[in-house]
Amino acid sequence: MDGWAVAGPGPWDVRDEGVLAGHAEPQPLSDGEAVRIATGARIPPDTTAVLRSEHGRTDTQGRLHATRETKHGQDIRPRGQECRNGDQLLPVGTVVTPAVLGLAAAAGYDALTVVPRPRAEVLVLGDELLTEGLPREGLIRDALGPMLPPWLRALGAEVIAVRRLGDDAAALHKAITTSDADLVVTTGGTASGPVDHVHPTLQRIGAELLVDGVKVRPGHPMLLARIKENQHLVGLPGNPLAAVSGLLTLAEPLLRTLAAHPAPEPYALPLRDEVHGHPHDTRLIPVVLRGDSAVPLHYNGPAMLRGIAAADALAVVPPGGARAGQELELLDLPWASAGIGVCFT
Repeated sequence: MDGWAVAGPGPWDVRDEGVLAGHAEPQPLSDGEAVRIATGARIPPDTTAVLRSEHGRTDTQGRLHATRETKHGQDIRPRGQECRNGDQLLPVGTVVTPAVLGLAAAAGYDALTVVPRPRAEVLVLGDELLTEGLPREGLIRDALGPMLPPWLRALGAEVIAVRRLGDDAAALHKAITTSDADLVVTTGGTASGPVDHVHPTLQRIGAELLVDGVKVRPGHPMLLARIKENQHLVGLPGNPLAAVSGLLTLAEPLLRTLAAHPAPEPYALPLRDEVHGHPHDTRLIPVVLRGDSAVPLHYNGPAMLRGIAAADALAVVPPGGARAGQELELLDLPWASAGIGVCFT
């Protein structure tokens, strides 16, 4: 603090020179001696306390008196207060935030060894998709093209491209084989219809299917494949809420692993209302959190986004459904816990 460095009990004789920040170590103090000192300056050896400017006064003889009790060590920042030599400042996998950069600089680091953000590329498939205006004449709006890039960024990825390919097997093959992204995300085309080209393309290029369908609704046609040693593809269903299921259960764990982030601790909350389940598969239902319970939302069909747009999480509903009061595991949405987003009117 700005004030005086003092040694022993007062009153103190004040030296003529002062101590400023950034200067060499000052001369030691003798008992009954004080010296003017600035915030951030090195403490003279044998200092017992720092007396703030507002807590001291000098008499006509130039001697310094304390206007309140002076305690040993007050207003002195000791060495090793925040860390000691050899301490681990942060665990491996910590996200490099501005505060982390500040801590590293304060601790004397000029460079950090980091894991870069995984690079992701989005391939939007489907001849029926419109990029603007109202749905018309059998064509529907593309909801995944606008939704996936910011969602992937919220999951820690760097989105390097979004390409619209339609239902074109040759274009899909070229896009996958020429991509240098760590993760390729496709939308639609994961089933076995006449224009579903994802499976044939993966087979053609010799990709290894790690997950080929999941017993979950919505989202069961999702898939995960290894294209190359350090490159993966997540195939999302074309239905929007089904695609969200794949994002949270396949893309999110993969991106977390690539970025060396630790897995979040699983948690559960009781349902406020009953939820109907699928006879054989798990269901993922959008919910909002109200106190210590999860409230299921309507509009939770595979093509619907109205429920997930208002949700805080997805509840994992076992086959057969869940009763009111039953605890279910929840999958957080990335912005629900991070405070990401803007308001609109």
